[in-house]
Amino acid sequence: MQTRTRRSTASFRHPFFLAGLDDAQPAGEYDIDEDEQVVEGLSWIAWHRVATFIHLPAIRAGARSRQMVGIDHADLEAALELDRQRGEDSENDTQ
Repeated sequence: MQTRTRRSTASFRHPFFLAGLDDAQPAGEYDIDEDEQVVEGLSWIAWHRVATFIHLPAIRAGARSRQMVGIDHADLEAALELDRQRGEDSENDTQ
């Protein structure tokens, strides 16, 4: 079965939580990997997302390493939407 990994960046303006992560993550930009598999039996090429991963800075004194953690894509989308709403709310409060 043919597979591919798509990489994107998720930008958070506020600290955020994701299911499966112990603590809130700080605002910033995070690399996101999405593993996809080709859908067999179609007359055109289609891909189906099978896994989503976020790259996090690992917490280690004196080391600059990172960790990749599997997450639910729907949870990521919900966290990004909440971050957008929080940004809109803070802009409306200053007007």
